[in-house]
Amino acid sequence: MSDKSYKYSILELATVGQGISIQDTFKNSVDLAQKAEDWGYNRFWLAEHHNMVSIASSATSVLIGNVAGATEKIRVGSGGIMLPNHSPLIVAENFGTLGQLYPNRIDLGLGRAPGTDQTTAHAIRSDRNASVFRFPEEISEIQSYFKIDNAKSSVRATVAEGVEVPLYILGSSTDSAHVAAKKGLPYVFASHFAPTQLHDALSIYYNNFQPSEYLSEPYTIAGINVIAADTNEQAEKLSTSLIRMMLGVMTNNIDYMQPPTEMNSELLEIKQHPAFAKMMTYAFTGDKETIASQVSDFLDETGVNEVIVASHIYDHEDRLKSYKILAEVMKELNRVIA
Repeated sequence: MSDKSYKYSILELATVGQGISIQDTFKNSVDLAQKAEDWGYNRFWLAEHHNMVSIASSATSVLIGNVAGATEKIRVGSGGIMLPNHSPLIVAENFGTLGQLYPNRIDLGLGRAPGTDQTTAHAIRSDRNASVFRFPEEISEIQSYFKIDNAKSSVRATVAEGVEVPLYILGSSTDSAHVAAKKGLPYVFASHFAPTQLHDALSIYYNNFQPSEYLSEPYTIAGINVIAADTNEQAEKLSTSLIRMMLGVMTNNIDYMQPPTEMNSELLEIKQHPAFAKMMTYAFTGDKETIASQVSDFLDETGVNEVIVASHIYDHEDRLKSYKILAEVMKELNRVIA
């Protein structure tokens, strides 16, 4: 274990369970954020996804405002805003507004994937492909809107000028590592579902990092899945909801998250399939001791500064329990370091 302490955060997709309303899903997100604040989580980020019945985090900035308004100190942000879906000016205005409402608490994570299928991506913004190739330039546009001296520009996001909203670059391949390094911005890797290029991307980022006015040295965050419970057997049962959900993603047969069932031979076979196992490389399931060992190994293996955790668990109370166990694990790991 390294001698540095680690921050731990939550990636929330507002996952919709079978028989659970979207309204209740949003209420559960707020309840989780409030408890996460008490448990020492650093930030609570909401993803951007579209046209998926199982995920309700579509209007990301709206949900960020809802969570920030119901909490006091935890950082709240986007994990992330899929920039090619949006105008840089509107992103700056939205997050400038959030930054005015909740000073020094709002993060702006930016990615360039669509967060949906190609047909839906075209419906969101028909010229998004051109925007994908302009990703670095559009990041610079957003940065300019937040600067005080943009007051001299003919196009302004007046609500954003001078507002402190840190930018983070998100990626699931090596492409964004180059962008984050060149711009001197923090880098967040989606290893919770795309682990293959994690180490290559981190290496590129560290080796090419250029200090900037925003960041003097590299800062990295990596995604993991965690399903924690009192016993390994309970955690394994809870994980059956995740297995079914990810199978639906892989087969383009997306449905509401299903209640957990006993693990059976069919689900074990899916779990052990090479393609599925690769995608879920960093999905940690078990009791507190098991999770502590897996997370500690991950931190040693990657050297990242922070983990951001997704927990796709059907029952709200079970999900709260999982995040509470993980918070205890992280506090104990950090005490060992100290």
